[in-house]
Amino acid sequence: MSEHTDPRDPHAMTRRQLMRHSAWFGAAVGLTVIGGEVISHVAGAAPPVADGRPTLRFAQLSDSHIGFQGTANANVTDTFTEAIGQVNSLGYQPDFVIHTGDLTHLATPEQFDQVAQMMQGLNTPHVFTVPGEHDSTDDAGQKYRSVFGKGTRGDGWYSLDIAGVHLIALVNTLNLQTLGHLGQDQLDFVRKDVAGLSSDTPIIVFSHIPLFAMYPQWGWGTDDATEALSYLRRFSSVTCLNGHVHQLFTKTEGNITFYSGTTTAYPLPKPGDGPAPKPVTLPAGKLHDALGIREVTYQKGQQMLAIKEQTLK
Repeated sequence: MSEHTDPRDPHAMTRRQLMRHSAWFGAAVGLTVIGGEVISHVAGAAPPVADGRPTLRFAQLSDSHIGFQGTANANVTDTFTEAIGQVNSLGYQPDFVIHTGDLTHLATPEQFDQVAQMMQGLNTPHVFTVPGEHDSTDDAGQKYRSVFGKGTRGDGWYSLDIAGVHLIALVNTLNLQTLGHLGQDQLDFVRKDVAGLSSDTPIIVFSHIPLFAMYPQWGWGTDDATEALSYLRRFSSVTCLNGHVHQLFTKTEGNITFYSGTTTAYPLPKPGDGPAPKPVTLPAGKLHDALGIREVTYQKGQQMLAIKEQTLK
């Protein structure tokens, strides 16, 4: 049976606990995962990686909201273009780039076409995506899947193996009530997908909405994530990357570490600041400090996963 998360859930975090837990909230920091331990370091400083080329290097983009119009960002196309340029300026070609949802703002065919064309400019052999709720506003994600769903299962989920790492892309933005939702078909997929993997296989999970109860009052959590995560508890290293909340946050539960990513479009308030997560208009010149990209590096044999945040330059 899946468990539903609500504000009274003892595993949910109050705003005070959330802020105390994340002393780096909104800052550009790197978080290196070594043997399950999280070590923070200032972005720009070299993370403690092993000598030689990493086994796997990729970048995460999120929440480009192509089509958004508002004072929080007068031109989301420009900032997404800048983010793509920043990925292309990392000094190496990422093995792939993942976009963790809300590619568009209103899920129109024109917006999907625009973002697809823009991402063709990424200097990488593969681009993987998962949908956000803005990508399925009126059709349960059919327009999204017509552009980005090739090779996926069900409502757009999938998995693959690259360089000894097992990647799982989940869709938790359909059939929404308040919280994100995976559904039984997808839960069964996760269970069967990892059943034959060795427990020392590094697991990386992508979703749009967080798979932990970040702030259920705003829908920042997934009601049946507990069951999905139960299938991953036996693995020594599990990293969950998400978008949706438009700000940096990290949380560790046993062997699983969750990283919420920032946006290329506009910031949202910190949990509990105001009645709802509406776009925040920052003072002139401050927007780029709230936007950014993420680098992820894995070195085979070192049991290390390095995550580095970059604000838009």
